[in-house]
Order: sequence, then structure tokens, then C-alpha cells
Amino acid sequence: MVVSAWLVWREYGRGARFPLFIFYAQLALNLAWSGIFFGSRMPGMAFIATVILWLAVAFNIFIFHIFMPVAALLLAPYIVWVTFTGYLNFALWRLNRS
Repeated sequence: MVVSAWLVWREYGRGARFPLFIFYAQLALNLAWSGIFFGSRMPGMAFIATVILWLAVAFNIFIFHIFMPVAALLLAPYIVWVTFTGYLNFALWRLNRS
């Protein structure tokens, strides 16, 4: 993830403010998910945060692809990971609803 952002920053410098803002926003959402899921122990809300995070990562990939396709490709494992954790989060929430 960091290499992806670094490549965009290295190539565009100050011209990469918007894509890097999107990158940092999805990092903040990732941190928020951790706090909601582990800290607050609210898997339902954490699943909603995961869906929002997934959309933010997908948008980040789209924006990075416009600037530098290689940087976008480097985020592919991350969106796969977010998809997997979303599935696990949903399953945990559904199994522990009582």
C-alpha cells in the first residue's frame, strides 16, 4: 500500500494531492474499522464500515489507475483482503446476533 502511494507521490508530487487524499481517507476508514470491531465490539457497525472501506479502496484503485496503473495494481491484494475480512465480519455478526 505504501509503495503504491509512494509511486504516485514520486511521479506527481504536489499534483497528487487528490489521489493521496483518497489514499489517506481509506487508511482512516481502515483504522476506524479496527476501533469499531475490536475496540467497541460492534460487528454490525463494523460490517457497515467494511462496506464503506471497500468502496473507498475501489475508488482509490480507480483514481490511482488514472495516475499510474502500476500503483493501482499494487492495491489489488488489499481489496481482496478487505473483501475477505468483510466476509468474516459479516459471518461473525450473523452468528453472534443474540
